[in-house]
Amino acid sequence: MPDAKRENHVWRCMRLSESTCAVIRSTVQDIFGSRINDNSRGGDIDLLIELPSTTTEPERKALQLITRLQLRIGDQPIDVLVLNPSTPRQAIHEHAILTGMTL
Repeated sequence: MPDAKRENHVWRCMRLSESTCAVIRSTVQDIFGSRINDNSRGGDIDLLIELPSTTTEPERKALQLITRLQLRIGDQPIDVLVLNPSTPRQAIHEHAILTGMTL
């Protein structure tokens, strides 16, 4: 999805500290290579990892990412979706792209 649809969003971490956002960014980078309503409380961390090329074992890497993040930022519920060129686009991907915040 082109970044043009994201131009109107304010890109910042919401309900997560900057250090937590930094840990998420670096952990995603380690494994794969390269919060929306701040007034709400609770909930989980939902991540959409968009990759420019197909990766091997995306499910295993997603589980590895969740494990490393939980070790680094604490035991929190984390959901990970991996989207690469070979992934069939689903409504959940489009929703995440349109409503999510870039870390």
